[in-house]
Amino acid sequence: MRDAFASEMTALAAQRGDVTLLSGDIGNRMFDRFKEAAPERFLNCGIAEANMMSLAAGMALSGLRPVVYTITPFTTTRCLEQIRVGVAYHQAPVVIVGTGSGLSYAELGPTHHSLEDLAILRTLPGLNVLAPADSAELVAQLREALNAPRPTYMRIGKKGEPQLHGHDARLGIGKANLLRDGTDLLLVGVGPILSEALKAAEILTPSGISIAVASLGGVKPLDGAFLAAMAERFPRWLSLEEHGITGGLGSALLEWLADRDGPPNRLRRLGVPDQFLHELGNQAYTRGQLGLDAAGIEKSIRNAIKEQRK
Repeated sequence: MRDAFASEMTALAAQRGDVTLLSGDIGNRMFDRFKEAAPERFLNCGIAEANMMSLAAGMALSGLRPVVYTITPFTTTRCLEQIRVGVAYHQAPVVIVGTGSGLSYAELGPTHHSLEDLAILRTLPGLNVLAPADSAELVAQLREALNAPRPTYMRIGKKGEPQLHGHDARLGIGKANLLRDGTDLLLVGVGPILSEALKAAEILTPSGISIAVASLGGVKPLDGAFLAAMAERFPRWLSLEEHGITGGLGSALLEWLADRDGPPNRLRRLGVPDQFLHELGNQAYTRGQLGLDAAGIEKSIRNAIKEQRK
């Protein structure tokens, strides 16, 4: 995903004279083509994320369209005050990109895990909070964010994530898509972890269990029309996110369900437990330990189906 981000930023910089890229001391070689296209519009701000965010806010309020990029915890929780006061309060149209989201840097420990960002940032008024599932969704959302009159936060993966959306997908901010249709249960999620959900759905097919899998693209704004249509079809939902179980997608969906008029829907949440992770391994290992790989998701789906049939 980060390579797709760098490529799209280079294309946008060549097309537009207002697109500026601020890096928190990472990805410098990855942005060599951007620097060739717009050398005066690439700034390595170093390990000074709070200053970088304030600089981006000032640029946005002066007519530029800055994009801030670094590892997720360092572009969110490290400079939360600057996002809240400098960016969100002023509705400065900054695009904040956090790479290596979720457990992408699992082996580096809790300092590099981003399991709170969705929960924290979706509380800020006027801030889009996005989590694209693949590069196609990322590119569509990035283009839209750079034309939006409000700030946007986007968490992306690291590298090597598969493409999940078809060519006919309706991509952009606040637009959900069915990645796979089904009849027994709706699994709705955000981010690259949806590839594990699709694997789980395939494993379940020979058992006669039909699972619909949807990508919401983010947690704010939600695609209300899509969710309303899904609520009519599926009485039981399963939410999936590579994020803490508290405050993220699952919580946003529970709030949406509580506020709507209509038949009740049961929602079970899948995410990282409300704890710091002290046992370290790579992303695949950690997902497996947490039940967030295909095998773990399959087990959760089977349990939900059993409850539904009681």
